[in-house]
Amino acid sequence: MKKITAILVLFSFAFFTDKTDAQSFAATEGYAEFVSNAPLLEFKGKSDHLHGLIDLDQNLVDFYIDLSTLDTGINLRNRHMRDSYLETDRCPFGEFTGELTSDFDPDLHEEQDVTVKGTFEIHCITRDKEITGTIEPTEEGLQIEASWSVLLDDYEIDRPRVVFYELADEQKVNISILLEPGEN
Repeated sequence: MKKITAILVLFSFAFFTDKTDAQSFAATEGYAEFVSNAPLLEFKGKSDHLHGLIDLDQNLVDFYIDLSTLDTGINLRNRHMRDSYLETDRCPFGEFTGELTSDFDPDLHEEQDVTVKGTFEIHCITRDKEITGTIEPTEEGLQIEASWSVLLDDYEIDRPRVVFYELADEQKVNISILLEPGEN
């Protein structure tokens, strides 16, 4: 239900928000990656399919990604990640939903440190999460950068048993996205 609500909000931004005084910003093409830094191997899973929105009037922040779009650069590893560990057929999305808990001035055209509190869901498990990042108002919209760590055990994601050294217990997640103001 939460996913449907986020999608409806994205569509409503596209049709009903006046760009001249927009307080709602959305995008469907942002960058997300996870970094696994195990002792013998570091690799990344990347995607350019991050969706996001911020509604400053409602103090709503929502970002989600179709986890099947993550690419580690090795097809067999991608298949194992999707089928055996993230179980994307059962749990297709990763999502953060929350609200800004720090001050943010959309009229101040410089990078601002922000904090958001909410929930992060992956592998069909939702946990409370506080994330720090930056928002920079630009001519095009709001440029968002954020990073946080995910412990696999917190989300009941198994590590490969045979090659246990290839996947770190803690994954770093990074996002970068330009949210544009909604238009009529």
